[in-house]
Amino acid sequence: MARQVRGKLPQSIDETRALLEAQDYLAGTALATVLFLALRMKRPLFLEGEAGVGKTEIAKVLARALDRPLIRLQCYEGLDVASAVYEWNYPAQMLEIRLSEAAGMVDRQRVESDIFSERFLIRRPVLQAISTTAGGAPVFLIDELDRTDEAFEAFLLEVLSDFQVTIPEIGTIKADEPPIVIITTNRTREIHDALKRRCLYHWVDYPNAAQELEIIRRKVPGCSAALSREIVAYVQRLRTLDLFKNPGVAETIDWATALTELDALALDPEKVADTLGTLLKYQDDIARIEGTEGSRLLGEVKAELLAQG
Repeated sequence: MARQVRGKLPQSIDETRALLEAQDYLAGTALATVLFLALRMKRPLFLEGEAGVGKTEIAKVLARALDRPLIRLQCYEGLDVASAVYEWNYPAQMLEIRLSEAAGMVDRQRVESDIFSERFLIRRPVLQAISTTAGGAPVFLIDELDRTDEAFEAFLLEVLSDFQVTIPEIGTIKADEPPIVIITTNRTREIHDALKRRCLYHWVDYPNAAQELEIIRRKVPGCSAALSREIVAYVQRLRTLDLFKNPGVAETIDWATALTELDALALDPEKVADTLGTLLKYQDDIARIEGTEGSRLLGEVKAELLAQG
C-alpha cells in the first residue's frame, strides 16, 4: 500500500485511499478517485447523500491527515453574509470614533479610513478560508448547503469560481492558494446547476455489510466479532424498510458502543428494545421496530448468520 507523507497532498488514488484509511475512514475506489481529482484540479468536491453516511467526516479526516486547519461553515435557514463571510466590529468602531472626537481629530476621511480597516474586520468562515495561513490552504467545509436559501447559494458562486470576496470598504480579498473545499448536502432541496458545475460530484451511499463491519472493528474495538456481525446484519436489514429515517453509520457506531457498555454478547429482543434510542431517532420508527417487525428482523438475522456459519 502506498504511504502518505503527513501534510503532503496524495499523488495517486491509492495514496488518497491510504490517507483516509490511516484515519480510519474506509473509502471505495470511486470516492478516493474523485477526492484525488478534486485535490489535483483544485476544484470543490460536492458530496451528496443521506444524513449519517459520513460526508462531513471526510472533511474532518482530510484536515487531520493533511495537517491543515479545518474551517467549517454550518449552513442553516437565514444564513447571511454577516454570519458567513464578514462583519464590522461596530462597538469597537463606535469607541474609536468617540476617542477620535475626544482627541480633537476632525479629519473625517482619516477617521473613516481608520475604522474601516483590517483591525475592525471580523472574519467569518468564508473570509477565513481564503485568507493566507502559515499551515497552507485550509480545508473549508460548507456543511448542509441545502439548508440555506438560493440567495446565499448564488453568493457562493463568486467564492467558488475565483476564491475571492469583495468588501466595499476595503476591496477584493483573493486567496493566495485556493482552500480545499468540501460541500455537503442531504438533498432536502436541489442545488442550482451553476454551483454544481464548479464542483466535482460524488454520491456517498451507506456502506455495505463488509465495510460497516470493518468500521465497527476500528471505531468500537471492544465490541466482540459475533456481536458486531449481528449489529451490522440487523442495521443492514433495517435500511431496507420504509423508515422515516434510516440509521446512518454514526448510529451504528453508537449502537455498538451502547451494547458493548452493557456487556451484551449477542442481540436479543429485550436488548434491542432497550437500546433502540441510540439507533433510531423518530418515535414512529422506534414503535414499529419494538413490535413484531423487530422480532421478525432479529429472527431473520440470527438465521442468516447461522446459515453462514
